[in-house]
Amino acid sequence: MSSRIRVNALAALLLTLIFWGSAPPDSPVADAAMQGETEQVRVLLRDGADVNAAQGDGMTALHWAAERGDRELADMLLYAGAHLESVTRLGGYTPLHLASRSGRSSVVEALTAAGANADAKTTTGGVTALHFAAAAATPTSISVLIDHGADVDAREDAWGQTPLMFAAAAGRVGAVKVLLRQGANTAITARVMNMEARDAADRADQQRSDWMADALRAVEEGRPLPEPIPDTGPDPIESPFVPQDSPGEQTQEANRQRTVSNLVSSSRLSHAQLVGGYGGLTALLLASRGGLVATTEALLDGGADINQVSLGDHTSPLLMSTINGHFDLAMLLLERGADPNLSSDAGATPLYTTLNTEWIPKSRHPQPANRLQQEVAYMDLMKALLDAGADTNIRLNKQLWYTTFGVDYLRIDRMGATPFWRAAYALDLEAMKLLVAHGADPDIPTIKPASRSGNRSSGPDPSGLPSIPDGGPGAWPIHAASGVGYGEGYAANIHRTVPDNWLPTIRYLVEELGADVNARDHNGYTAVHHAAARGDNEMILYLVDKGADVMGISRRGQTTVDMANGPVERITPFPETIALLESLGAVNNHNCVIC
Repeated sequence: MSSRIRVNALAALLLTLIFWGSAPPDSPVADAAMQGETEQVRVLLRDGADVNAAQGDGMTALHWAAERGDRELADMLLYAGAHLESVTRLGGYTPLHLASRSGRSSVVEALTAAGANADAKTTTGGVTALHFAAAAATPTSISVLIDHGADVDAREDAWGQTPLMFAAAAGRVGAVKVLLRQGANTAITARVMNMEARDAADRADQQRSDWMADALRAVEEGRPLPEPIPDTGPDPIESPFVPQDSPGEQTQEANRQRTVSNLVSSSRLSHAQLVGGYGGLTALLLASRGGLVATTEALLDGGADINQVSLGDHTSPLLMSTINGHFDLAMLLLERGADPNLSSDAGATPLYTTLNTEWIPKSRHPQPANRLQQEVAYMDLMKALLDAGADTNIRLNKQLWYTTFGVDYLRIDRMGATPFWRAAYALDLEAMKLLVAHGADPDIPTIKPASRSGNRSSGPDPSGLPSIPDGGPGAWPIHAASGVGYGEGYAANIHRTVPDNWLPTIRYLVEELGADVNARDHNGYTAVHHAAARGDNEMILYLVDKGADVMGISRRGQTTVDMANGPVERITPFPETIALLESLGAVNNHNCVIC
């Protein structure tokens, strides 16, 4: 929240306290209308009571008639001179707003016939009556409002959403159909929030808050005021959006060009950079995000472009549905002609995200669980995507922020991963074979992320390996399938895989696809290092039988034994694995952190 907004909020709170500290206003007509006491209202009006006297929150008798849907009472109040444009103190709601929001079509008819402004906006959010009617799924109200001048494509102030978007997001099929018949534009997109700009605004706001706190302490202590914060121009929180009115031409090459800098960035991407542009959704994208099949069909039948991407990060409806686990809807979109190869700015494709959603990591925060309620299984959707021509080798341009939030305990940057790499990471042997049968290259690694100052990999490199530049190869599928990340963090707590499939997956990679058992990832680890970090003796013995060298040293100076010996905090050593590797000649540096 910016300092300007905070000051306004405090002022509003103060005024509220002052208001309620005085005697409540005298509003007998509104009080009776609130209780639905029509006859009492009639008596009060006959005795000369003010029909427009408002309650403390600004609710008049006409507001209550609208809220309750009482047409008889509304007609009586209008005849008595009730003001159509009276607004509540908070939000600035007119009676027409409340009638539309509550789905009270008969009162909407009465108010518009009496001359109510059908395009009036609330002061909070800038929402029109048509937005409310669309969300409330009242086709009659929608038609009446449009017939009385409501803009069918009016935008509310927060995100620039139209009534069609309100209806689509809420799954109001009837409302969607009426709006489309009335000419609603399916191509309009909501606004885009630039997450980096918002982060900068938040930091600037924190600086202002800190300055104000310091200034208050200075006044109390008799010290000079601190130096003023340099003027950075207009408050960035006031304009965090990039307004867009047309979808524009989006191509796969353009998507890749927008994010190619991620591959050679001089520093790791922040969360805001990972998210990038946020929003810019169409009505169809909103329906796809919610998995709303009937709503999606209505929009498509009404002319919505099935391949129009978001302006935030160029996510297509098909991709949006797979990200959120709506596999039934994804199949429908595919059958209706959705392009399976439209990728987001991050390089995410429906093929990758179908796998990613199926094997989404466990977490302390909610993850999409809609996949558990679908008739279409993820493998069936993968087959359909491949049959439709999905490219198996499109790589991620940056890590997907919605896979894990905050601290990524998996400790593996998946930038550069292909669907095959993601399948190997999940030990999904069936998916791996399916992808190979459709042309997947099993030898594409992730991409080495840029080094960060203070990274544990900085300093002398005792591995003897040639250096790998930022943007070079990261981890290969054999590392994904042997447990990359387990020795560096808490991957075991959240990593989800096909049960009991570690060794079968490695066997497939080595024996059928020719994976190198001594391949090093960008940190200098081998598959033996990763297997040792999990205490997997069976895999170690298999790899050694296939020629794996147990004597390799990582760029951090760790031997294979070191990986089994609790190399990071809270990871318990594996005594049997330590003994096995020592018997094979590996050196134990006794680096257990918690011992």
